[in-house]
Amino acid sequence: MSLILYSYWRSSAAYRVRIALNVLGLEHEIRPVHLVRDGGEQHFSGYRDLNPQGLVPTLVDGDVALTQSLAILEYLAEQHPSPALLPPDPVARAHARQIAALICTDIHPLNNLRVLQYLENELYIDQDARDRWYRHWIGEGFQALEQLLRQSREDGPYCLGEDLSIADVCLVPQVYNAHRFKMDMAPYPTLAAVEKACLELEAFRAASPEQQADAPKNQ
Repeated sequence: MSLILYSYWRSSAAYRVRIALNVLGLEHEIRPVHLVRDGGEQHFSGYRDLNPQGLVPTLVDGDVALTQSLAILEYLAEQHPSPALLPPDPVARAHARQIAALICTDIHPLNNLRVLQYLENELYIDQDARDRWYRHWIGEGFQALEQLLRQSREDGPYCLGEDLSIADVCLVPQVYNAHRFKMDMAPYPTLAAVEKACLELEAFRAASPEQQADAPKNQ
């Protein structure tokens, strides 16, 4: 086995990569990196040597080590083109990348763990205010996503219609976060429908946070 994924059970970025590995049917080993325990194992020197940002995920494929979930997803899709997470049609491929980028570069960075920790530890913002921050930025992104999917989604259960793509791989973990912070999904019926369809697939269910070996047993 050459594929090793450094992951944290509740990291949405790592969740994306776990989904993609499952969808592509790739055998892999998951090595947990606990983002909270002992100040965060991602800050340990051994892991920083592998990932200088001190983030998850990191994918190791033989002599290749890759960080940043979008880069990893593109790498996996290009190395293993079937099933196609990157659609062959250039317009559909651009739409998939557009949705993935909206999630991974606009929504997620504003509500990931290190941002929330900074709000708490450096700006002394309380839990309620941090949760409102979280929901606000997810809501801003979801409004745009809902409109995009209504305009461009073809018949079918997924973001681009009949076939899965990196758009779905990125969407489901972000919707998971929305549920975790008790967001009302009623204004986003298209996103909710895509999530429901994806979670009917074992590849998505097996990648879910609660199914990970490093998830707390009482979750």
